Formats: sequence, C-alpha cells, structure tokens
Amino acid sequence: MAEKHKDQEFLENIIKALVLHPEDVKVVRNVDEMGVLLSLRIHPEDMGQVIGRQGSTARSIRSLLRIVGLRNNARVNLKIEEPEGSTRRSESRDSSAEEELKL
Repeated sequence: MAEKHKDQEFLENIIKALVLHPEDVKVVRNVDEMGVLLSLRIHPEDMGQVIGRQGSTARSIRSLLRIVGLRNNARVNLKIEEPEGSTRRSESRDSSAEEELKL
C-alpha cells in the first residue's frame, strides 16, 4: 500500500467524520507541477453532507487543506468527484413539484 501523506490523511479523517458511509471514502493523491490534487470519491448519499449548503462545507474543507499545504510547502487542491448514480437536488425538486401539481 502506498504511503499516506499528511494532507491525504487529514482529508480522509475530516470526510469520514462527516459522512454516513465512511467505508466508501477514497482519496487519491496526484502531484504535478501545479501542486497536489486530492480527488475525493464518496458514497452518492453523502454528497450533500460533504458539499453543504451552497457549498459552504466544501469551501471550508478546501481552506483547511490550503493551510495544511502551506505548512508542508505545497499547494493543495480538492476535487470532489461526482459518484455514479448520484442525482442533483434541483432535478428531484422539479419532479416533486410536478407531482404536487398533478394531485
């Protein structure tokens, strides 16, 4: 198994504490000339908890990762990958509004 870096462990610990399915949390770390990219994969049901209202939770996590990166002299970015089978909230709202009109 590959060595886990501090930024990767930090992100995993935060996300596992937030979600209902911590066993499905996977963080992939890629390093290139632009810095460190942490790609996050989670269970579809946990997307709302990780992103938060209007993206506030995701923004906060990104800010914390930048601080961790500064301490390690690296630029750290977070990419939250949309899981297969996930649905966007706006789609479900539209369908429920249509159902209410039909009643």
